[in-house]
Amino acid sequence: MGWYFIRHGAWRRHMACMITAVISSACFLVGYIIYHARVGEKSSGYTGWIAAIYFPILASHVLLAFVTLPLVILTLIQVFRRRWDRHKHIARWAIPIWLYVSITGVVVYLMLYKWFPPGT
Repeated sequence: MGWYFIRHGAWRRHMACMITAVISSACFLVGYIIYHARVGEKSSGYTGWIAAIYFPILASHVLLAFVTLPLVILTLIQVFRRRWDRHKHIARWAIPIWLYVSITGVVVYLMLYKWFPPGT
């Protein structure tokens, strides 16, 4: 929605969406780290066609998740400096990567815990 709002000149709505996205993503990241620090990782044990689908999605998700955090931080730094040209330039790369990481995170979760839980 934030992308839609900024494309239509509604910068206040864009700002509200982006603040909400950053805060919710930060809360998720903290919760994710705490959970896995206490519980550990859950190995899928996937083989065959499921593994051929799951592992590339997981690998691209993890790799791009590491890229997303610095991109978001760099994008925010430009906002605080009021460098809208740089903000826009970095955001053009950050938003599709962030969206991909968000969507593949849900897919990884569904595959691991709902659709094909280990042991089934």
